[in-house]
Amino acid sequence: MISPQPTMRAALLATALLCLCAAGAAPADRASTRPPRAPQAASGTIGAFLAGRFAAAQIDTATAADQLLAALHGDPDNPELLIRAFRASVMDGRAEALRLARRLPDNPLAMLLQLGSDALAGRWDRVEQRVRALPRNGATAPLLPVLLAWTQAGRGQSDQALAGLRPIIEQGRFRALNALHAAMIADLSGRMREAERLVRLALADQPDPTLRLALLGASILHRAGRPAEADRLLDQLAGNGDEISLAAIEPARSLVLAGRGVTSPVEGIAEAYVAMAGALRAQGANDEAMLLSRLALRLRPAFGPAMVLVSDVLTEGEELPQAMELLRLIRPDDPLHGVAALRRAGLLERMERRDEALALLREQAASMAGQPQPLIRMGDVLRNARRFAEAAAAYGEAAARIPSLTVRDWPLLYARGIARERSGDFPGAEGDFLRALELAPDQPYVLNYLGYSWADQGLNLERARAMLARAVELRPQDGNIADSLGWALFRLGDLPGAIEWLEKAVELEVRNSTINDHLGDAYWVAGREREAEFQWRRALTMELEPGEGPRIELKLQNGLPREAVPAALRR
Repeated sequence: MISPQPTMRAALLATALLCLCAAGAAPADRASTRPPRAPQAASGTIGAFLAGRFAAAQIDTATAADQLLAALHGDPDNPELLIRAFRASVMDGRAEALRLARRLPDNPLAMLLQLGSDALAGRWDRVEQRVRALPRNGATAPLLPVLLAWTQAGRGQSDQALAGLRPIIEQGRFRALNALHAAMIADLSGRMREAERLVRLALADQPDPTLRLALLGASILHRAGRPAEADRLLDQLAGNGDEISLAAIEPARSLVLAGRGVTSPVEGIAEAYVAMAGALRAQGANDEAMLLSRLALRLRPAFGPAMVLVSDVLTEGEELPQAMELLRLIRPDDPLHGVAALRRAGLLERMERRDEALALLREQAASMAGQPQPLIRMGDVLRNARRFAEAAAAYGEAAARIPSLTVRDWPLLYARGIARERSGDFPGAEGDFLRALELAPDQPYVLNYLGYSWADQGLNLERARAMLARAVELRPQDGNIADSLGWALFRLGDLPGAIEWLEKAVELEVRNSTINDHLGDAYWVAGREREAEFQWRRALTMELEPGEGPRIELKLQNGLPREAVPAALRR
């Protein structure tokens, strides 16, 4: 059968941030991993503690902060409550976080928060003391040289900052991270030749640059008098064709090249926090990533990468209104503004506010003349709403904006093919699937969709069988593809082969109504009528495609109609 496919949404931005830190412990007090000591105050305190802990687990940051701060008020000397209330306050961006941090002298997260507070106040000597007091192991370790260098830059000692980073860069460990921050320090101090050399080292260490490295690197190269190289770097990012490529095309490109990505040592520290947050997010440590991103936003309140990362974590926690509001706050002069708009449309769809999502996407499509991404996302929204003809039209407009389709565009053709097939335009769909296979011959889902469609209509059966056999090779554990091969064999008259593959498909996709229905048909033709009826009845207990239920009911009453039996299997 046809495999259910997700929309053409691109990978999350968090994986494109500068994730260059080593794996390690999260920047939080190690005691916070122990079972909490129950509050000793009144039941109201205990209730607030339990409510806050539950809210924190659900990433309901506002409720978690309210409840845990209330619990701490009732039991102010409880160390576990103090840590939890502090983390919840940071997570929700509360002012109380700094006050609580002062009560946690050995907590790395509290130390980083106070470090940032001192940096904002220009107390660079105190910042250095805090940097040197940070643990030399765990998640903070890779950033210590960078944080120290930004501290020295904050005191106006850029020469000393660069000298301290130079041997670390030459050793090669975390070279891209250290070289990029050294390049930004050199850029701020007007040493453009050195900034250019350092950013080249960072790029050489990351041949496939992350989003943040590409944007910062292009900005430095452009100011260093290398505009062609800056453009090539952004072209490489734009060439991906996904949503993050919007940060490398106009109007975002002009914003990237017009100014510095980091304009002060304080912003440099925020950049370092987000680098650590991105690494933690890549390891699945969402809470810690969000905490570090919140610290970055205290230093740089409109910092797009930090806002996107926090929004990603909130989205995973189903806190969709909060996630959307954060994305809405990303300013039009931020290169990530276009990316954020597409993300907002996706969140509106998930909240079942499709009309608002479509209106936003139409606005984006009009403002990004020549760019296909908003129209592709519009097609996804329409297809999910089963408005297939409209979806096909949106995908068609998107394709028209691409001068020459390449291998990376096969998903667009595949999506339009699905929309066309579902809207009754099979010739158009067939053309899209065949063109997608010309661009990417071994895409199993395209092979499956076209092969199954042919088999279901009794067309090109031998070619369909070969395509589906190849799809099975590529995805041997996909029950939908196994079903498609079994169905093609059924249509060809190979009943033993059909039953073998349909039984395998049912094993892989136990709760799939179509697969169970197909196996029932094969059993019926094989004379195994009781087993056929069992499979049909089982299919009726599952989620059905429109019109599927009455058709199965008729088979239970009258058996499989003769016209539904392949000619080669008719008795």
